[in-house]
Amino acid sequence: MDAEPPVTVSTSRLFAGFLKIGLSGFGGVMPFARRMIVEQQRWLSELEFLDVLSLSQFLPGPNVVNVSIIIGRRFQGVKGAIAACAGMLLMPLVIVLALATLYAQFSHVEAVRGACNSVSASASGLIVATALKLARPLRSAAWQVAVCIVAFVGIALLRVPLLWMLAALCPMSIGIAWWKRA
Repeated sequence: MDAEPPVTVSTSRLFAGFLKIGLSGFGGVMPFARRMIVEQQRWLSELEFLDVLSLSQFLPGPNVVNVSIIIGRRFQGVKGAIAACAGMLLMPLVIVLALATLYAQFSHVEAVRGACNSVSASASGLIVATALKLARPLRSAAWQVAVCIVAFVGIALLRVPLLWMLAALCPMSIGIAWWKRA
């Protein structure tokens, strides 16, 4: 069986792809990013995307921006990272500036405040749906599912600070992964 040839993505395709992602959502574009990168364009496999996302969550800054930089650099080096990041941020910047101007004028209107609350609820639902999709490749590794559950319980329910959870779970996860591969 022949291996698939490596995917090549031009700088312009990186810019256009991440521009589309930036236009697809507002404040919660990771579901759109995953669908475009993994399902539509097939730039990365599910597991490769999960690896990129894991790294980008560990790095400072917005996760999806980190994803754009990592993927851009992977395919086109520094130029690709800049193109992907610029595509990701261009339209959201324009939209935020326009909305901030409108909000400054109409923030006193009750319907405007209600719309903002509705958008927050929608974004929360998208985050949960994406988390469930990202968990699919982990089903076969019970120890990874256990680490996810411990992290969720620690952070969401027990309110353990993120840095403490990372300090505890990262070395443990790396150790278990190393032991399982040996």
